[in-house]
Amino acid sequence: MKPVKKNGQILSERFEVAFNQVHDAMKDIVQINDERFVVLVKVGAKKYQIIETFKKDLEQYAKLRNAIVHEKMEIGYYIAEPNAKVVEHIEKIAHVFNRPNYALTIATKNVKFFDYHDNILKVIKAIREYGYSKFPIYKNKECIGLLTAGTIVKWLAKNIESSTVNLADVHVSDILIYEKEQPVHIVPKSVNIFEVENIFGKSHKEKQKLEGVIITENGNNNEAPLGIITAWDLIEIDYTVD
Repeated sequence: MKPVKKNGQILSERFEVAFNQVHDAMKDIVQINDERFVVLVKVGAKKYQIIETFKKDLEQYAKLRNAIVHEKMEIGYYIAEPNAKVVEHIEKIAHVFNRPNYALTIATKNVKFFDYHDNILKVIKAIREYGYSKFPIYKNKECIGLLTAGTIVKWLAKNIESSTVNLADVHVSDILIYEKEQPVHIVPKSVNIFEVENIFGKSHKEKQKLEGVIITENGNNNEAPLGIITAWDLIEIDYTVD
């Protein structure tokens, strides 16, 4: 039986090309001394959500690739032939691996940020209006960290008297001193999702809890935030390809 062709190229050739593209991409992403495909998948899946998403498929494709290559009769002729659906799927995976989305695509946009001297009522209004719980705080036009809704609640619990509290003269600076350290990392909008995962991974490895990655135009802390990413955003990434 003759190999099936599509667009002038047999499916097995297309599969092998896409497989090699995925392999090369994982070498760059995972960066370990062992470059075996199955090892890169196993190690990479523990670190990157995108590899974890396709882990089972990639493990099966590794077996299929071995069958195709080992049963190759001659150059350009394969005795084992994958079906079109499998080939199209691994080609889509290769595309995702080689062109990872910019981190800004998964970030929370329309970030609300405040100045160190702002009245706390402005922050509370933003919590009520947008449902956000973390806000970048700027002092002298430079980001100095995050203020969380939880810290505002702690401040209220310590300062409320007779079921009331006067917030008219309370500023962000007054509450920020109650905030435990909320380390953030500022990156330019050009970074991709892999790079952000690396940032969180490095922080975890160093046993430092990173509260968020703030994205600005050029990665400078004196620029307005374009988006903010938390560890939960990485967990919820949907890399599904149809």
